[in-house]
Amino acid sequence: MDEVFKALADPTRRTLLDRLFENNGQTLGELCERLNMTRQAVTKHLKLLEAANLVVTIWRGREKLHYLNPVPIHEIADRWIGKYERGRLRVLAELKKQLEGETNG
Repeated sequence: MDEVFKALADPTRRTLLDRLFENNGQTLGELCERLNMTRQAVTKHLKLLEAANLVVTIWRGREKLHYLNPVPIHEIADRWIGKYERGRLRVLAELKKQLEGETNG
């Protein structure tokens, strides 16, 4: 689980996961689009995501496709969020928004 937290700590890696969530099964070239990074830098991020089991790759001919594996994130949610009861957290989050609105308005 430490590898998952380490992988999720970086905003670029979270962006890559978001892009795979939007359109699963992308090549390295597709993932590099709209990122101001070299292919080598994106490859390093993908390797960390693969090591954390957040990304799985499958070869289709000469193309290497990257897929999001949501299982580790689900396990984190079950362990770290589920036990604190989502309902109560939702109520607290709504209260916080209301209070912030009152102080800003």
